[in-house]
Amino acid sequence: MEQYTVEQLKTIAKVSTTCKRLEITRRERLDRWAESLERSSRPFLKTLHETEYQPIADRIALRDDDTPISVAFADPILRAAGMENDSYGEAKRFFELSDEQLHDLVCFCHFGERVSAATVARRVRKIASHKPGGFFAQLRAFFG
Repeated sequence: MEQYTVEQLKTIAKVSTTCKRLEITRRERLDRWAESLERSSRPFLKTLHETEYQPIADRIALRDDDTPISVAFADPILRAAGMENDSYGEAKRFFELSDEQLHDLVCFCHFGERVSAATVARRVRKIASHKPGGFFAQLRAFFG
């Protein structure tokens, strides 16, 4: 693969250094992740080890190739929407997940070394469709 500097590219193409981020809702991001998992060429993906026991700084940096998170990062729409890398911390931020939710999707303790991409897709869809049901959540939804 050949690599060029931005200055070299400017001689053969119009180069824009700014790119408007694709605006999609949390629900749309989660649905797209589930779709990416369902389309994955790898039916089984790696899990991350002991996410709940890692110090916060280590947990945020956790990553591996061929994980459910790396499948999301490989999706061009999710990257255009602002997903910056395939780390645990980035998935938590980008998909607006709690540690508990992300742990339930990618941790070794739930699945062992590998997890079915279809299983994670179902769990992601369940999170996407969940509506907060508490009294204060209903008030927030009502009053905006």
